[in-house]
Amino acid sequence: MKKKQISRREFLDRTAVTGVASIASIGLAGNYLSEAVSARLPREVWIAGLSQAYVYAETPEKMTQKVLEILKGLEPYKPDVVCLPEVFAHSHLTKRYTLTEQVETTMPVLEKFSDFSKQNNCYTICSVVMSRDKKAFNSAVVFDRNGNRAGVYDKIFLTEYEMDIGLTPGDLFQPVINTDFGKIGVQICFDILWDEGWTMYRKQGAEIIFFPSAFPGGIQVNGKAWQNHCVVASSTRNSLSKLCDITGEVIAQTGADWDTNLYCAPVNLEKAFLHSYPYRDRFNEVKSKYGRKVKIRNFHEENWSIIESLSPDVQIKDIMKEFDFKTFEDHKVSAENYSYLHSKCKGT
Repeated sequence: MKKKQISRREFLDRTAVTGVASIASIGLAGNYLSEAVSARLPREVWIAGLSQAYVYAETPEKMTQKVLEILKGLEPYKPDVVCLPEVFAHSHLTKRYTLTEQVETTMPVLEKFSDFSKQNNCYTICSVVMSRDKKAFNSAVVFDRNGNRAGVYDKIFLTEYEMDIGLTPGDLFQPVINTDFGKIGVQICFDILWDEGWTMYRKQGAEIIFFPSAFPGGIQVNGKAWQNHCVVASSTRNSLSKLCDITGEVIAQTGADWDTNLYCAPVNLEKAFLHSYPYRDRFNEVKSKYGRKVKIRNFHEENWSIIESLSPDVQIKDIMKEFDFKTFEDHKVSAENYSYLHSKCKGT
């Protein structure tokens, strides 16, 4: 049978129809997102952060509304957790509010973001000035997916200005906050200059530490991530906010020219941070057995290795046990204990 010739015009028309149909199918947000959620890895967490750069308002109420308007940009991504900047509702205002005025106008802010969490089925890290036991704190309230308080962190290391206006430092020990995706912690702005708060959370098993701040923190944020082997998500009043993996590498960030106010990206918590030696000798065995289900990244200069599960069928704890691997932290502790025993045996 002779093939029917298709004119250029017919070809373009058919291609256009096919293209529109494809785009239309992607545009079915409900189905698309439902499939995306079902295809997620078991320990995949979508994290969003805000930069308050160029966002100004007259009152805390108006700032809250502006921030909520910006956060509408996250709706297609359905984040699991959203982090807001340090005391954002009382920042970038035309008037400076006294400490008393900040405390008095905090409750409506908390109510709005409790509702936000419930409506969007996400956790929210909401930084405010709040009063408790006749003391005022620079705090971060964590709302769960139902809009209930999952926990509160009080800033430990205050600036001199904050103490001068009457704020009280938080306790030196504060517990991790439990979520349905793991343990988290919060450090606020000036806290980044000290290790104590970060170490406090690392020892309790926190896998993500949120960093609401007035300033970006720069490379210090990356440093806290790799030093503590945890994800760090910043949200700042000015300039750049970012999400760093356990290696300190940037996963997502806001920008100066575009993506000015929001970032949103996934992190996979099903991974382990190792000292490469001596475990690297068995990495080929892992690759041979698990293939695409496991990803191993080696940082040759640092002598780090990251083992990550890319399959719902594989848990990292099982690989660690099977191949007798130790986490970086356990490897250090083992070496310290061995050194201690060795010195005791020698009588030194």
